[in-house]
Amino acid sequence: MTMKTWIAAALLVLPSMLTSAALAQPPELPAAIYTDPPADKAHPAAMEVVHIPSGGVEINGVVYIAAGAGPHPTVILCHGLPGNEKSLDLAQAMRRAGWTVIAFNYRGSWGSPGEYRFAQNLEDADAVLAFARDPANAAKLRIDPRRLVIMGHSMGGWVTALTAAKDKNLLGAAMISAADLGAFAKAPRDQLAAGMKANGQEALAGTSPEIMADELIAKGDAFDWLKAAPALTATNLFILSSDDGLAPGTDALAKAIQDGGGTKVKTLHVATDHSWSDARIRLQAEVLRWLETLKAGE
Repeated sequence: MTMKTWIAAALLVLPSMLTSAALAQPPELPAAIYTDPPADKAHPAAMEVVHIPSGGVEINGVVYIAAGAGPHPTVILCHGLPGNEKSLDLAQAMRRAGWTVIAFNYRGSWGSPGEYRFAQNLEDADAVLAFARDPANAAKLRIDPRRLVIMGHSMGGWVTALTAAKDKNLLGAAMISAADLGAFAKAPRDQLAAGMKANGQEALAGTSPEIMADELIAKGDAFDWLKAAPALTATNLFILSSDDGLAPGTDALAKAIQDGGGTKVKTLHVATDHSWSDARIRLQAEVLRWLETLKAGE
C-alpha cells in the first residue's frame, strides 16, 4: 500500500473511529457532584442537629439543609448494619442538587438511646418521616413534606423497601446494595450470629449477635420484602446492586414488583463492592439523575 492509498483509507475509517470514541465517553456528570450552589445569604445551606421522638426516646440525626428559601424536596437517608458507611458524601451531593437530607441513627445505634432491634429500625424510619411532615419542623428546616424520598444502603435498603410499601405518600424510594433480612432469617442460628459478630457491632447498644439472630429467625416471615412487593407496584423505586452477593435478592424483588404490574422500578448493577468503595462518584451521579426524574414527573 502506497502512502497515498494509506492516507485515503485512514480518512475513510477516521470518522467512524471518532464516532465510536465519542459514544464510549461516559455521560456528563451532574454539576452538583463538583460544583457548589450559589451562596444564598438569606437562606444559606446549613447543618442542623435534631432529636427525633421514637419509641419513647429521641434518636439523633443531622439535617443537611439545602440552600434557598425552599421548601425543598427531602431525602430520608437510612444507614445499614451497623452503619459504618453512612453515605454522607451522597448526602452532601444531594444537598448541592437542592435536596435537603435527614441522616439519622436508629435506636441503640451510634449514640441514639435505647436498645438496638431490627423491628425498631422500621419504627424509627416512620418516626423520621412523621418528624419531616410535622408543620413546625418542615417550616424550620425548609422541608417540603409533600416531596419526601426514602433511601437506604444495605440493611437500610431493607428498611426503605418495607417503609415505602406502607407509605403511599412518598415521592420515591432508592435501595443501594440492599440486604433482605427475611432471606437471612433462613440461615442456621450459629451462622447468623457469626455473621452479625463479623459485621462489627461496637456501635450498637443493648444487643448481641445472638439476640439479633434470634430476632431474625422469629420475625423472618414479617421481614421478607417479597411479601411487600404487591404494595410497591406504584412506587418510583430505584434498586442499585453491586458485586456483594446480595444482587439476587434485589433482582427477585424487582421481578416480583414487575410481575405484579409495577412499571416504575429502575434497576442498575455496578461491578463494585458492598460499600461502592471505588464507585462513589458513579453512585452519586446515578442517584442524582434518578432524583431529577422524580422532579420532572411531578
